[in-house]
Amino acid sequence: MPVLDATDLCKNVGNRVLLRDVTLTLRRSERVGLVGRNGAGKSTLGRVLAGLEEPDSGRIARRRGARVGYLPQEPRLEPGRTIRDVVLESLAEWNAMRSRFDALTESLSRETGSAALERLAAEQAEVGEALERLGGWEREHEAEAIVGHLGLVDAGRSVETLSGGEARRVALAKLLVSEPDLAILDEPTNHLDLDTIEWLEEHLRDRFPGALLLISHDRSVLDHVTTRTLELHEGSVHAYEGGYGAYLIAKAEREAHAERTERNRQNFLRREVEWLRRQPKARGTKQKARIARARSALDREAPRAERQASLELRAERLGKTILEIRDLVVERDGRRLIEGFDLALRPGERLGIVGPNGSGKTSLLLALLGEIEPEAGRIVIGANTRIGYLDQARAGLDDSVTVREAAVGDASEVQLGEDRLKVGSYLERFLFDPRQQQLKVSELSGGERARVCLARLLAKRCNLLLLDEPTNDLDVETLGALETMLLDFGGSVLFVSHDRWMLDRVSTAILAFQGGGRIERFEGSYSDYRALHPRQASFAAPAGNEPRTARSREEEGGARGQAPRETVASRPSTGSASPAPKLGYSERLELESLPDVIDAAEGRVAELQSRLADPDLYQGDGAEIASLRDALSQAESEVARLIARWEELEARAAASGGS
Repeated sequence: MPVLDATDLCKNVGNRVLLRDVTLTLRRSERVGLVGRNGAGKSTLGRVLAGLEEPDSGRIARRRGARVGYLPQEPRLEPGRTIRDVVLESLAEWNAMRSRFDALTESLSRETGSAALERLAAEQAEVGEALERLGGWEREHEAEAIVGHLGLVDAGRSVETLSGGEARRVALAKLLVSEPDLAILDEPTNHLDLDTIEWLEEHLRDRFPGALLLISHDRSVLDHVTTRTLELHEGSVHAYEGGYGAYLIAKAEREAHAERTERNRQNFLRREVEWLRRQPKARGTKQKARIARARSALDREAPRAERQASLELRAERLGKTILEIRDLVVERDGRRLIEGFDLALRPGERLGIVGPNGSGKTSLLLALLGEIEPEAGRIVIGANTRIGYLDQARAGLDDSVTVREAAVGDASEVQLGEDRLKVGSYLERFLFDPRQQQLKVSELSGGERARVCLARLLAKRCNLLLLDEPTNDLDVETLGALETMLLDFGGSVLFVSHDRWMLDRVSTAILAFQGGGRIERFEGSYSDYRALHPRQASFAAPAGNEPRTARSREEEGGARGQAPRETVASRPSTGSASPAPKLGYSERLELESLPDVIDAAEGRVAELQSRLADPDLYQGDGAEIASLRDALSQAESEVARLIARWEELEARAAASGGS
């Protein structure tokens, strides 16, 4: 059943056409992703569908009584209110009904007349049914749980004290608690750490009851949550079945078909032009029809190739020492963020840095840059190491200068390895045409500012990149170009990110901030880290910042006193705790058989992943897709459980001398 129907929507901003005859339908409980380049008009379309902006023409029909919720990128909260006030205001009707139910219960306890008792009981039953329709009896507790999951600890704080990221989380909590019939979320994962993103992903996929339109550059969230993808390109919307991965496959097939069609048209035109040049004497009906077909083919507009960002960075020669860190201790605002951290960076390594907000990830980069002074430890930068830094705030851009000046100053050429490029050609690689190169920085969108910062960074000669949330505000095409550049880069990279797609594609190892100043290193991608270390699935909260759950308290207790690690394998405890019990006969047999069992379980995961990657799967109604995703989730959990069991038995066997 449709929640919203939009027909022939058109919207212009200045002389730019953002929406051109856009027609789409959003159905009840459907999860739809909306993707497109920066500046394509995704946010404008979201606001138009939410009723916050009027289209220039077209029609929007919403189901009678349907509630539409919208999360903007920069929400504005009414001053003078607390987090609790803002989040729970969407439960005003529920609170009124609950208060009425409690009042009726009190009246029933005092009433003695049978007629009055019957009347009160009937009204109470009606109110109880109304409460069930509004979400049941636990709505307030559920709301408080959502607030906690989004990292909003003190619900009594005034909204005036919140940062921009905290304000977004409050607005997101309010929308999730209200459970509208249609939620339109514009970049909901901005300013969220990985734990919170994964919770939100699960909540939207499995628990949110309404329809969802998700405007996001987070490819993992799009792939795991959505069952249909809309692409906004040059004012038009193209629809694809399936999540982000299926969209990529289907788009590639569509573009290949368009390329074949254009090639056939060109071949036809060549043949017809040759025939026309021969100037046959007879010009009968068949010849006239042939000329008409040729003219029609000639008038048909060829599909325009999409402009793609082309990012390239040639690394300077690396020395024997790139970067060494010994016993690093970093404190900020009275909190110890890093305790005794060691690292020896090797050529070609790309280390992804993950952890909760406020745990010290950015502080580590600033310490390496010399912008904050460590409390203790030693940082050695190699003699040949040239550092390039991209900060998450995209600071240092002068709003009063042009794109060209911000990127390269007054230079006329840019040196890329052995090649020299004219500045205009260089900036076109970052999707700035000659007109846009003369725009003031103040006129740019967030994604365009990010591309200017990348252009400025890549114009430098460096061999060590420090990137703080490099994916912020970038569209998915530019993200792909950035990832390709990092994979081809001959130097080393340390990058902070919450983008799991990028972490999986680029990382050679993960530095995980575990709380309490501990940083642990895990070889491989982010998915390897999660699969091999399921107990680290929820990072410990930084002291004084977030509530500690029962699980995080258990993890902190189990890990307290351990030294920072640089390998995946766990070190045996050297404390005075009781030695692990020896393996029994059945446990030794279990340990011997576990590798084969794990191989079989991983084979099942690979099989399910292969089925989900099949484009033919997404031609159906989505029921099989959901079933396969559930099966994949269970299979991955089983692999993680088996590996954890193998590690436990292996550690006990090693501690007891293999007996």
